[in-house]
Amino acid sequence: MKISIVTPSHNARRYLEETGRSILSQAGPFDLEWIVTDGGSTDGTLDFVREIASADPRVRWLSEPDRGQSDAINKGLAMATGDVVAWLNADDLYTEGALAAVAATFKNNPATQWLTGRYEIIDAGGKVIRSAVARYKERTLRRYTYRALLRENFISQPAVFWRREFGEKVGPLDESLHYTMDYDLWLRMGRECDPLFLDRVLARFRLHGGSKTGQVNRAQFDEQYRVANRYFGGDRMSRWVHRLNVEKIVWAYRVMRVMGV
Repeated sequence: MKISIVTPSHNARRYLEETGRSILSQAGPFDLEWIVTDGGSTDGTLDFVREIASADPRVRWLSEPDRGQSDAINKGLAMATGDVVAWLNADDLYTEGALAAVAATFKNNPATQWLTGRYEIIDAGGKVIRSAVARYKERTLRRYTYRALLRENFISQPAVFWRREFGEKVGPLDESLHYTMDYDLWLRMGRECDPLFLDRVLARFRLHGGSKTGQVNRAQFDEQYRVANRYFGGDRMSRWVHRLNVEKIVWAYRVMRVMGV
């Protein structure tokens, strides 16, 4: 089995080396491909990527102007040759043994098309924070239903993997979306089949002021609601519950920000 990991990058050199190390240090009975799609960085990213690519044939890269994060990820997924694919942003990390667990799970569950596991939230320095948020999402994920996913996005992007052929069937990321292209993809995948839950921490999501989601602003949750509206159909209750959840989440993050949590 071969696993392809796509990392979109634009002036993310500060974290990219650690991210790359968390990918390339993965070991197990699988082949690995790391694809970096860079949007034209000027912070030394290209020098770093060229250097490691010259020494490690598992690394491939592309650097050219793009139309944003979704475009960069789509380019990488189109380049991918793995049986299983995922994307890991340039400031996030995989945990030790994560890809071996993913490979074994897909091998042992041939009908599984996509899976998701647990995750941790870390700050800029790598300290685990907001454990209550991760536990909340985990509890909801353990009781997964498509209707629940319509009402709230509780799937952590760095901890999701899927078979490449399944992803090609579902289609690429929607490049018109700025924040919630992942949620739109989960909803399209979920219409086809349920994900398998892998009960281990697969990834660490880095929350910091320089990241899009680190801002935790209303715009991203309003976009999430608009995405869900594509899939509600006649389910008016889920529409109402999702709108209520947006307000709940926005205010919860405001309180956490005030408390310095």
